[in-house]
Amino acid sequence: MKFVHRFAYYLLGLIMGSFVVAAIFSGKNTRCNYFPNARVLNDIRNKPFNYSNKASQALSERWVDTTDIKNSLKFGDVDFDQSNIKIGAGKIYIIEGKTEKNQKIILKIINYPEKAVLDEIIKK
Repeated sequence: MKFVHRFAYYLLGLIMGSFVVAAIFSGKNTRCNYFPNARVLNDIRNKPFNYSNKASQALSERWVDTTDIKNSLKFGDVDFDQSNIKIGAGKIYIIEGKTEKNQKIILKIINYPEKAVLDEIIKK
């Protein structure tokens, strides 16, 4: 069999396989969170999110906004040296993020199995 025929069969198989893979994964909400930072942030984002009294007070001071918190939960960094501490039925996670004005903030979040609670917002 000539090289041109083998290459044509290869391309035909590659195209058919690409369509099969695209059909399997389209329509599904699949995520590839392989690293611990991405897994923790994804877990917190997908749960019902509540605010403590301290966090509500910081939000009322208007130096931080809920969009800043959402962006920190999407693009922030989890400090694992200070995180993953059990408190009751949940675990505390310290997340470092930024506001829209590029000011660094630290979010202290308690991650329960059924919900996540923003305990404190610290201006850095």
